[in-house]
Amino acid sequence: LHHASELAQNSKKPLICIYLNCPAEESWHGTSPARVNFMLEALAGMQRELKELNIPLVFLHADKPDQIASTVTKFLKDNSVSHVFANYEYEIDELRRDIEFVKEGGSDFRVSLHHDQTVIEPGTLTTGSGRPMKVFSHYHRMWLDVVKGDPDLLKTVSRPTKNSSSASKELKGLFDSLVPRPAKDKLFPSEEDKNRVQKLWPVGHDAGMKRMDSFLKHIDNYAATRSNPAKDSTSRMSAYFSAGMVSVRETLSKVQEYNDGSNDFSEAGSSPGVYSWVREVVFRELYCQTTLTTLHTAMNLPQNLKFDFVQWEEDEEGWKKWCEGRTGEPFIDAGMRQLNTEAYMHNRLRMNVSSYLFCNLLIDYRRGERYFAETLIDWDFSNNTQGWEPNYTVFNPVSQAEKNDPDGDYIRKWVPELKDVKGKAIFAPYDRLPKEEFEKLGYLKPHVNWKETKQRAVERFKRDIRNTSP
Repeated sequence: LHHASELAQNSKKPLICIYLNCPAEESWHGTSPARVNFMLEALAGMQRELKELNIPLVFLHADKPDQIASTVTKFLKDNSVSHVFANYEYEIDELRRDIEFVKEGGSDFRVSLHHDQTVIEPGTLTTGSGRPMKVFSHYHRMWLDVVKGDPDLLKTVSRPTKNSSSASKELKGLFDSLVPRPAKDKLFPSEEDKNRVQKLWPVGHDAGMKRMDSFLKHIDNYAATRSNPAKDSTSRMSAYFSAGMVSVRETLSKVQEYNDGSNDFSEAGSSPGVYSWVREVVFRELYCQTTLTTLHTAMNLPQNLKFDFVQWEEDEEGWKKWCEGRTGEPFIDAGMRQLNTEAYMHNRLRMNVSSYLFCNLLIDYRRGERYFAETLIDWDFSNNTQGWEPNYTVFNPVSQAEKNDPDGDYIRKWVPELKDVKGKAIFAPYDRLPKEEFEKLGYLKPHVNWKETKQRAVERFKRDIRNTSP
């Protein structure tokens, strides 16, 4: 947008913004009603802001993904557009779409694609042999060094310059574009659900930066409390990042100011809170790099292709209980109930509920990955696929709860059946309370035995992966 505005000003031509809406694409990806609503509300606000600058934001529509390139191309030709600016999307379908668009446009207009989603361009941090880095510890170390050595990476650009007053007349018909409405499959179940989520997630750049400013007041506590879901001490910026309302670069500039103006985010160069939060941002950057450089992860396949040979179970009762937060494992149920209520889940719980689904229930991890996409407001393709990557780690929901929710406050908030349970019984009420006392709670007994199903998962993975050659 910045570069497009610069060219428009230098050429003394008006700037036009467009957004292509394709409901079928959102359905294909499984984008949640919460995220669709979040984006459309933000686009409405963006349209108003741009109109104050005499810049129209035009909404185009394509019924199917394969009509996107031709729909945009037709608009550009009909309006004699000379240059097109956009940011890269690194998923394989989106890259193919943009290649098709460039081919279809031919020499009728020039296309400039820019890197923007991450601080460091995906694919550029490589090993000594020139291959893209995959191991987080190595990637993290190099990322910190590169950012420390190049302060310009955190610089932001200015807002677009106002179109001349004549643009309002010249482009009059483009200012009346109606903001898209959510498709039927992207509507909230009820107005109550919609109002609750909207209250939790105020829309727009200013709301996102206000949230970041608030987080910075408590960032010093982040390292010590980030894994405790009851403390709710995380920034909750993920929804603003994934929807593009706030850039990671801008938030890191804020963190840099807090860090006495230093862009050294290493352990030695920053506080524990700053170091820990930036480390999570770097995970996001690595996941984006992995999407670009390991293409099959964007094609419904695991990064470790051997896991595609695992024989998964068809436990529909377990699946339903998992979705509804009724597995009988308090920590798991609390996480799923938070997800279903807030369209968000604390990261510690994301790791636990995913492990429980594909290890203890032995249900195909891709079903859980899809459920997250269809429910989360902060769904991000790369984060979600990498976060659901199957592996041999089997999280124990009882010991995880004892360590990360030591007082049981998170469980009591989201599993009210257990709100009066005292002491460590809160973490495993079925095993730690007398039978009569447990039955009075109105809470379910565990759907599966964790210890037995852990053993089953490890054996199944070893058996099915052995001697495979993807």
